[in-house]
Amino acid sequence: MSKQHWRKSSHSSGNGGACLEVRDGVPGAVPVRDSKVRTDVLTFGADAWGAFVRHVGRR
Repeated sequence: MSKQHWRKSSHSSGNGGACLEVRDGVPGAVPVRDSKVRTDVLTFGADAWGAFVRHVGRR
């Protein structure tokens, strides 16, 4: 997955700090990684990731 297009959250500070990156375009899944440790990737089901994002958005 290292050659794929990853994107950072629009809430990232842009100051070189650790950011969460996600990759779109994987059917039924959402790969997630730390911008400073790009070799470690966690993959979540799209439904689980959607529920997480909705929950975090309420805060």
